[in-house]
Amino acid sequence: MSDTFPITIYHNPACGTSRNALAMIEAAAYVPEIVEYAKVGWTRALLERLFSDMGASPRDVLRGKGTPAAELGLLTDTVSDDEILSAMVEHPILVNRPIIVTPKGTKLCRPSEIVFTLLDRVPDTFTKEDGEVVRP
Repeated sequence: MSDTFPITIYHNPACGTSRNALAMIEAAAYVPEIVEYAKVGWTRALLERLFSDMGASPRDVLRGKGTPAAELGLLTDTVSDDEILSAMVEHPILVNRPIIVTPKGTKLCRPSEIVFTLLDRVPDTFTKEDGEVVRP
């Protein structure tokens, strides 16, 4: 991690978007702190801080695809943010990814090229895993 421009990526290596975002950071010659949240989990305080910094609600960052969100009844409009937040702490995979924190802000980087808005320097071009070429 760079002392002058620290970057933290809340990363899921099983997710292509997360892998692409990490590769974009590394292509820009940064060495980020990588937090594999599915392994280490979340604290309520950390999620509250990240969501506040993003200007997002838990519902905004809730991942439905490939998670137990539907089985837990979290996809209905009647579920409160507090209930979603509690479920995210219990089931870390419910948090959409990747979330990236830099001195320029905190964002859910979907699509992955959103990460470029958080960096001080970017590569001239980047080729995603699927072959798509991105020009920041």
